[in-house]
Parts: sequence; structure tokens; C-alpha cells
Amino acid sequence: MPKYIAKMPNQDKQIITHPRSYPTGFQLGLHAHTQAQLLYSASGLMNVTTPKGRFLVPPQKAVWIPPKIEHSVDVLANIEMRSIYLEPAWLKRHSKTTQLNEVYVIEVNALLRELILATYAKDITDDRVNLIVSLAILELAEAKDATTFLPMPKDNRARIVANLALGDIACEKSFDQLCDDASASRRTITRLFNDETKLNFREWRQRARIMNAIELLETQSRSIKQIAMRLGFSSTASFAHAFKEIMGATPSEFLNKSERS
Repeated sequence: MPKYIAKMPNQDKQIITHPRSYPTGFQLGLHAHTQAQLLYSASGLMNVTTPKGRFLVPPQKAVWIPPKIEHSVDVLANIEMRSIYLEPAWLKRHSKTTQLNEVYVIEVNALLRELILATYAKDITDDRVNLIVSLAILELAEAKDATTFLPMPKDNRARIVANLALGDIACEKSFDQLCDDASASRRTITRLFNDETKLNFREWRQRARIMNAIELLETQSRSIKQIAMRLGFSSTASFAHAFKEIMGATPSEFLNKSERS
């Protein structure tokens, strides 16, 4: 059960818009909302953690959170957050897609960004908000982006290995060493990662490294070479290749896009 149900202003409204600015290091502890939430990063960087795993939300991405899903938010870089909360009854009337029953990250394209921002226009009417958000919901169903989602295993043994790996940012420990530290067999942990994250451990760890890379790129004034070294890559080229495999862009391209947002 979630630790508490967060109360929103204007609770009688079907759609609630809620802008917030938070500094680096700010944390919103475990909570849930009675409404569905579209949580958009206009600028800055945050981690949204749910029972499924960690969702890294860089600038110009958002995360969709269905009603009553417990989650926490960690602000990794000063963030301008824009949230839209939707009552379940409204959502049921305006969308039949089952995809909105899951938590997922969304690539916010130009159209969706303008729709989100339009809901914050001064003196906007309820009718106009309803129309704008109805269009945004159509975009959401087509905008799923799993590249910044890191699934976490549920089994305690595999979860320990995952947390140990996350703490080993330079990847100095081998898979066998991590298993030994968790007092678990390699075979068991291999099976659990495949079953519970749908990734083998090597794929999972590589995605975790790239999530760390994004955080370093967004929050620290280090060169790409320095970040590659910090994360234990053998060269800048191997780092760029791994980054592009997951993010679809090189670290330089990602930075350029982030700076333009």
C-alpha cells in the first residue's frame, strides 16, 4: 500500500494542472494519487521510482502514472515540472487504450509539448482544457519510450545484486563477484533477471550504466571522455557506441538536444 494518497487542489475538477519547480536533491517520498498523472520535465532531470523499476526523465520526456500507483521522485538537476492530473472517470470516457494502465516513459514531441503547455495558458476555459487534453491522450498512446526505464527484479536476491551493481558505477566488480556478495548463485541470479526484468544481466547493467551516463551528462561539467572513464568504459568510442545503442543518439547528440530544449 502507498504511504499516503497525495491531495490535490481543486479536487472537484476532472483535470488539474500543477506546475512545480524543485532544486537538485529535492525528494518527493513514496506516495500515490487518486488521479492519473502525466509528469513532464520541461527542463531538468528526475528519477521516478515505482514498484516496476526506475524511470529516468530527462528534459523533454514525461512519465505516465496511472491512478493509485505508488511512486517517489528524486530531483537530480533543477527541474521545471509540469503535471496534468486526470480523474479516472474522465480518462475512461476519453480513452479505451489499455496502455494507459501501465507506468511508462514518453518521448515528448513538439505537438505533445505544445498541448501540455497550452493547458497552462492564462484564463483557459474548462472546455478548452478538455479538448487539449483529449488530443494529448491520443498522442500518449503512440509515444511510449522504454530507453530510460530500468526494470528492477522483485526477488530479494536479485534485487540485492541489482542494488550492488548500481552502487558499482565504474563496473569494477564482475557478475560472479556481485552474486557472491549477495550470497546467491550465478545460475539463480541469471534466471531471475531474465524472468523478472526481461533483460539478461549484461543488458540490464549496460542500461544502468547509460542511465548513470545521462545523469552525469546533465548534472556535471565533465567531458564525455571523463564520463566514459568514470563509468568504466575502455574508450570514448566504446562509450559512444553503447550510449547510441540504447538512446539512439551519441552522448554529444544527446547533450545538444538537451541544451536546445
